[in-house]
Amino acid sequence: MDLYSAAKRLTRPFTFVGDKDGSALPIGSRGVIGDGFTAALVRADGAIDWLCLPRFDSPSVFAEILDAEHGGHTAITPSVHPFQSLQRYDPDTNVLETLFRVEDHGVVRMTDFMPWTGDPRLSVHEIHRRIRCVEGEVELDVTFDPRFDYGSVRPQIEHEEHGVLARSPSGDTFAAVLSGKHTWEERPEGGTRSTVRVRAGETRWMVLSWGAPQTESIAAYRPFEMLRLTRHRWREWASGLRYDGPWRHNVLRSALVLKLLTYAPTGAMVAAPTTSLPEWIGGVRNWDYRYTWTRDTAMAVRAVSRLGFDDVAREFFHFVRDTLERDARLQIMYTVDGSRVPDEQVLSRLLGFRGSSPVRVGNGARDQLQLDTAGALLDAAYMHENVGGTLSLRAWRRLRGVVETVMERWSEPDHGIWEPRDGVRHNTHSRLMSWVALRRGAELAPLFGDHPLAERFASAAEEVRQDIEDNALDASGDHFVAAYGEDRADATLLLLPVHGAFEPQNPRMRRTIDWVRDELGDGPFLRRYLSDDGVGGNEGAFMLCGFWLAEALALAGRVDEAHEVFVAHAEASNHLGLLSEEIDPSTGELLGNFPQAFSHIGLINAAARIDLALRLRDEGSQAIPDKPLRHWWR
Repeated sequence: MDLYSAAKRLTRPFTFVGDKDGSALPIGSRGVIGDGFTAALVRADGAIDWLCLPRFDSPSVFAEILDAEHGGHTAITPSVHPFQSLQRYDPDTNVLETLFRVEDHGVVRMTDFMPWTGDPRLSVHEIHRRIRCVEGEVELDVTFDPRFDYGSVRPQIEHEEHGVLARSPSGDTFAAVLSGKHTWEERPEGGTRSTVRVRAGETRWMVLSWGAPQTESIAAYRPFEMLRLTRHRWREWASGLRYDGPWRHNVLRSALVLKLLTYAPTGAMVAAPTTSLPEWIGGVRNWDYRYTWTRDTAMAVRAVSRLGFDDVAREFFHFVRDTLERDARLQIMYTVDGSRVPDEQVLSRLLGFRGSSPVRVGNGARDQLQLDTAGALLDAAYMHENVGGTLSLRAWRRLRGVVETVMERWSEPDHGIWEPRDGVRHNTHSRLMSWVALRRGAELAPLFGDHPLAERFASAAEEVRQDIEDNALDASGDHFVAAYGEDRADATLLLLPVHGAFEPQNPRMRRTIDWVRDELGDGPFLRRYLSDDGVGGNEGAFMLCGFWLAEALALAGRVDEAHEVFVAHAEASNHLGLLSEEIDPSTGELLGNFPQAFSHIGLINAAARIDLALRLRDEGSQAIPDKPLRHWWR
């Protein structure tokens, strides 16, 4: 069996026939690479069409994914059509491999990575691309067409001895160096191009370097050593995985994604490395997710703690702790260095992904009131303490202040987790997470000798739980509803048993699960809600909500149903195991910003819950103990 045939058994091929513009490919036709500062999207045809430098929330240098004409890109792609491509990750790493097969010509393997050592002090802000011909002879087109500041600046291209240097009026530089014999030529549409021909056994390298004062020879960048080091560091990190259940491959890929989305200098995790990828093609639900939500970061602490990645959990938690040191008022979201998120702006010069406008940067939801955030944070602190971390008194003072604020404000209406733009309401999920904050506060307070405070927090928690039971029901008292006095479904109701506020076997809770599924389900997938939220436009099914459904079903003892829902969502990932925010249930096309931390957090938690439920069922038990899941895997 030849190399291409063997690889084809492991992944899904893409076929490119006559159309040299791959910008119309679906969102999921990409892999992601990164270095702990930023991340790049690599299309199946060999183009990098999204990259912000030097960090996740910096202006883009490649944004063709949002505008084929003005966004900018770099590419290494076969000159001859048709050709097929296959992508996979080097096992246990974020090193991406793309295999090109050109009929009657040959096979080329391209390896893409950003040098990563695990130490942010050693970051070089580079992309390395290795081209190796493994069969026959193949000609490749190479392009380098950066557009700085979200496509508004077309830099000057300077030709130097070893490559080309893109220079902006403000002084930013971006170098491209290609090994071997070649000639760089100007492209009429912008940027520069070259052509290389490789024969079986030959290897070429391309290096892109941000902030370089000049180009150097390929040898100066030490690409082979960087590849070996990056592979080693990723595998060394991945070896910390303690989960060994039936979905180990999916869980490890999700953990690698979460690590890739972490800004190494601070430990902040971005919700996604992209902005404005649409939640529905042609729609207006296009948001900037290149920031860190306190809620998402806290949820990630719980997820990676379950896997044994204690160092990552500590980094995530310490970012929030340190941010609270600077500003005692808990914010919904921050930039990756803990600063205030910029005002939301529309970039009218970019057309948007497949015409989905507007393209936005910044985020207008930054000033909303979202009372659920505190619950996620206190839950993360509790998990941090229970998996070997030690909260300091200084950190507890800050957390105690957050819990006391919850005691004062839990009964207020708020915007809630989904960030609607039509005002506030008494959201059941926000009440639930206020209960979580108070319960976790009651459990943490005795560690610091404050037993009277623990009693106060516990009493307040029970008051909140009773408030939910009294006010979050439909008129008949049959099931819970999304908001007080509003008989509508919301996927967050599935978290009532997941967080332990109500027993999963409770008849009312079981009816709630079925009602939510009937109201919001689309095949195995689940929408967040169906009500008008003040934004307008359609959206797909929400991947995280589907994983919540799987968890809730497992807790209710409906393990086979949980398994079915989980598998449908895991298999809805792209050819590399990456998940976006949403999915079109009718076509399976991934939608929204990509890859999405929320979705991968959901996969990890659901895999853990179902794995445990299957094990307990095999042992003849239906009870699920209340302790960190990582201990069950030992």
